[in-house]
Amino acid sequence: MAVAVTSCRLSQFTSTLIFRSSLISQPRSATLQISNGSITPKASSHRSRPSNPQRGSSSSSSSSSKSSGENIPGRSKDGRPNSYADGNGGREDIGRAQSTSVKSFGKQRKDKKDIRFDLRQQVEPENLQNSAFLNAVVKVYCTHTTPDYSLPWQKQRQYTSTGSAFIIGDGKLLTNAHCVEYDTQVKVKKRGDDTKYVAKVLARGVDCDIALLSVESKEFWEGAESLNFGRLPCLQDAVTVVGYPLGGDTISVTKGVVSRIEVTSYAHGSSDLLGIQIDAAINPGNSGGPAFNEQGECIGVAFQVYRSEAAENIGYVIPTTVVSHFLKDYERNGKYTGFPSLGIFWQKLENPALRACLKVQSNEGVLVRRVEPISDSNNVLKEGDVIVSFDDIRIGCEGTVPFRSSERIAFRYLVSQKFAGDVAELGIIRAGKLMGVNVVLNPRVHLVPYHIDGDQPSYIIIAGFVFTTLSEPLIDEESEDSIGLKLLAKASYSLARFKGERIVILSQVLANEANIGYEDMSNQQVLKFNGTRIKNIHHLAHLIDSCKDQDLVFEFEDNYIAVLERKAATAALPCILKDYGIPSERSSDLLEPYLYREVVDPARNKEENI
Repeated sequence: MAVAVTSCRLSQFTSTLIFRSSLISQPRSATLQISNGSITPKASSHRSRPSNPQRGSSSSSSSSSKSSGENIPGRSKDGRPNSYADGNGGREDIGRAQSTSVKSFGKQRKDKKDIRFDLRQQVEPENLQNSAFLNAVVKVYCTHTTPDYSLPWQKQRQYTSTGSAFIIGDGKLLTNAHCVEYDTQVKVKKRGDDTKYVAKVLARGVDCDIALLSVESKEFWEGAESLNFGRLPCLQDAVTVVGYPLGGDTISVTKGVVSRIEVTSYAHGSSDLLGIQIDAAINPGNSGGPAFNEQGECIGVAFQVYRSEAAENIGYVIPTTVVSHFLKDYERNGKYTGFPSLGIFWQKLENPALRACLKVQSNEGVLVRRVEPISDSNNVLKEGDVIVSFDDIRIGCEGTVPFRSSERIAFRYLVSQKFAGDVAELGIIRAGKLMGVNVVLNPRVHLVPYHIDGDQPSYIIIAGFVFTTLSEPLIDEESEDSIGLKLLAKASYSLARFKGERIVILSQVLANEANIGYEDMSNQQVLKFNGTRIKNIHHLAHLIDSCKDQDLVFEFEDNYIAVLERKAATAALPCILKDYGIPSERSSDLLEPYLYREVVDPARNKEENI
């Protein structure tokens, strides 16, 4: 599947397939903003938020009646001197793209009106000297059921999509994560076969947009050929992209060359990882398909494209270095844990006066301007430190490190080579003194998550008050105007102060006699319950369940207060659930016992239960 990038101001990365009359019926997808361009993965859902990436390289047949867009974390604002933690250009807005959006093309949508696609570079498979490796490329059919974040007790209408995948041996296949997002059924079909086989998703890497599949049927593996992974290509190396894009049902081949290799914003995920830019045509449905070199070796996975009026034929491939990291992570842990983060925000040190002020003698290093409270870096790094080396590799004043023979690349690349739990040796200058420190690297945890784990968002209903966790999918679904500037600012700039912290909001009030006068309240952050500050929705549910007071007092942002009589609220709940057709007053995860864990809240500098 391919990814297209959309710019809120200038150009946009978009799929060559444009859904107009049917966009309203598409499920939500993510849109990522970068600068002067945007990349959006359109795998299984199509969201249309102005500043977030949407998945979109697979083609799909959607029966849903909404369109949405997802945000992609880890974007940086171009033109600003600051950079984000592991080598990204300075952004403090931790999840929102700034001036461009990224879309991934993984899936093809069927039965859509006003569709146009670009077949200019497509060639017939027969033109290849050796087409044996094409048999390892399969077509993916996925049925998706997306949660309804505004009404968290139900799901949206299911829709279907198609994408591409390929066999890697050991009974497994690779595709894009956005191709099988919110999957309820996944099927694959081999080239030249008319039988579809049920596949299972073993692991899903949202940040790197890779998913691992398996097929139990022995018949599927009869005569199946697996692909061999090749090295990272060089500039101008020939590349062939294979998959099942829009424009037909059979396999499609496009050719081009490697145009650029650098750290790239991944539209579907929350990380900036190494990416290969190519000029071969990538269309919706190509997502998840392999890209080959001239030797027939797989050099990566097609996943997104850049579309704008000023540029043509800019596609992106996930390189084998990222794919290998994903597979090793899965083999080590039995599950996918994610790419690690350094946990800082940094600024370039190009200005000589700034370096002199920080007592940095040489033209190198980056300034630590903010440290994430829950990262291990918070224990060893301070604001004002200058990082001059990572594992003995010198970091330039622009935040780059040597790459191959004569290239440089963002030092985020070095961080992405590590695994969760690995230790990095940093050389820093603090108050003019050079010293070395060790930092444990772990995946970044967002205060406002970009993706929700599990099948259903967490929620609890009390006297018609619907409480849920603020997330990027909810923001996409509700629209920015409905969410409000304060919550949007927190989603963009706020950091979790301790592990487990989440923003809990009053999503809406279901009108009933027990909540008269509160019906117009919606999308407001609840800060305290009966005087106790709320840590997350599990904590709120525990406080409500254990409350013995006569009144239930909720304190919201901007000093709003809501008071409910406890016995009346409890008595009204069955009637509210019946009137609104709600099966349960809380999500299944909140039925489990609440666990206590002592943590330190840096803002209060004391032990608290969460």
